Amino acid sequence: MSFENLPILLILILAVVGNNVSVAIAAAALLLLKLLGLSSWLGVVETRGINIGVIILTAAVLAPLAAGKIELAALGDTFKTPAGLIAVVVGLGVAWVAGRGVPFMQASPQLVTAVMVGTLIGVCFFKGLAVGPLIAGGMVALIVGVLRV
Repeated sequence: MSFENLPILLILILAVVGNNVSVAIAAAALLLLKLLGLSSWLGVVETRGINIGVIILTAAVLAPLAAGKIELAALGDTFKTPAGLIAVVVGLGVAWVAGRGVPFMQASPQLVTAVMVGTLIGVCFFKGLAVGPLIAGGMVALIVGVLRV
């Protein structure tokens, strides 16, 4: 194994040590693609992975609605509560911030590693979820834009 595989191997080790199955599977899959000589698929994962991941995540969140576990009346009542209104506003804000993360991380790929290290620390040691890189990238873009650094 060459040293170019070391970063993803370290992420895999960190994920295993931090007991985070999602990150471990993702890192192992990418390492496996590389070791099997299927590196051309890495570009597909890089360009389409976020969209595929968002689709799967959205489907998982909408599954109870599709399964009929949430009634339309109860859903409508949710929007009339303070918690429901806060959820709408926070959802809007997070989506907007995350939307700033994708182009920023594409324009500043050197910062992706720093964002990923922070995300991995949060995932592995603070029981976070790996959906953070887009939001983190958006927050970095906003802060960097304000501070002009």
